[in-house]
Amino acid sequence: MMYDEETIRDAQAGLPGAMDALLDAWLPVVMGWCLRLGASRVDAEDLTHEVFLIVFRKVQGLREPRAFPAWLYGITRRVLAAHRRKAWFRRWLPGLEPAAVDPNPTPLDAAQTSDVGRQVWEALDMLPEKHREVLILCDLEERADSEVAAMLGVPKGTVKSRLRRARASLRELVPELAAD
Repeated sequence: MMYDEETIRDAQAGLPGAMDALLDAWLPVVMGWCLRLGASRVDAEDLTHEVFLIVFRKVQGLREPRAFPAWLYGITRRVLAAHRRKAWFRRWLPGLEPAAVDPNPTPLDAAQTSDVGRQVWEALDMLPEKHREVLILCDLEERADSEVAAMLGVPKGTVKSRLRRARASLRELVPELAAD
């Protein structure tokens, strides 16, 4: 993904319109991360909003604008992890109902309800987080392994081995994928 370091510097300086430009450029990316990495019961819009509240509060502290994608992804990971911890805890509290089903499904909802689509989403939910995020970043978002390594703060070889394991696990969990 291409981005303008100057926009990030402008946002850090508090120039008018810079935060809007940053939001316009990165909102779809963060929303995609939240949708794909957040599991099936996540409200991606709320989590994306939470991520950008943090970004707007802390962007001045970012030392190197070139590191913005990795910094933003780190914030997104932490927000998602906090949400998962809360959801896990709420699941065990008596009397709490799961979130209501949306009466106006999106195309993503339709894909999730198809048989293989449902199996893939369930399988993604079952993968360890470190494997799921590498699979999503590399295969779904088509990011280079070197970019993913920088975003996650791990060596490139670690990304490759996690990706290999994630793909193998996904094929085991959804046999229909092995036929393709």
